[in-house]
Amino acid sequence: MENIVLHKAETRGNANHGWLNAYHSFSFASWYNPDRIQFGALRVLNDDTIAGGMGFGTHPHDNMEIITIPLEGDLAHKDSMGNTEIIKHGDIQVMSAGTGVQHSEFNPNADQQTKLLQIWLFPNKRNVEPRYQQITLNVADRHNKLAQVLSPNADDEGVWIHQDAWFQMGNFDSGVTTEYKIKKEGNGVYAFVLKGNVTINGQELNTRDAVGISGTDTLNIKANTDAEFLLMDIPMNY
Repeated sequence: MENIVLHKAETRGNANHGWLNAYHSFSFASWYNPDRIQFGALRVLNDDTIAGGMGFGTHPHDNMEIITIPLEGDLAHKDSMGNTEIIKHGDIQVMSAGTGVQHSEFNPNADQQTKLLQIWLFPNKRNVEPRYQQITLNVADRHNKLAQVLSPNADDEGVWIHQDAWFQMGNFDSGVTTEYKIKKEGNGVYAFVLKGNVTINGQELNTRDAVGISGTDTLNIKANTDAEFLLMDIPMNY
């Protein structure tokens, strides 16, 4: 039986610290909603805007798969594994925190804001050796079709993580339709609309709306306007 959880954009948590304006799809930091803890293995989906020259100082993580997708501007990353990188729109970054890692994230541009999604998934293996991966995606690959940007397999398209999860991104013109087959039995999909209006399995979604769908093996997707969206195909039990 298909199960649907609808999360409208305005129901997200919000913390505006001046230098950081963060919207939380799931309980995070000081925002707590007992009905919004996670969707399967998906624990965090933060939609962050970081002011010029500002950012997150060095802080620790462990036993979490942390994915960062820049939407606008640049992000300077530095970690205890020795990585010092700049990620920007069109890139995707993953950090498997494993046994423990410390990192900082800053907007290196004083005159430009940075917008990004940061996503945390529970791993399927605990206490792995921490690892870092960053790649540049071809944004044109997602025009009117779904392009895979993450999987569990190191030799597959996109980055890889320690979890049976697959992420797809699409940039569709108005009127374009597609069908998505869920990759693994028992997985669900959390779909997040970056911009535009999209209907997924009968649920109409606007910019920054999301829907979690489980108990089915197929999504039917239609862009009602020009639209960009992210599909996160993730285990419901892990």
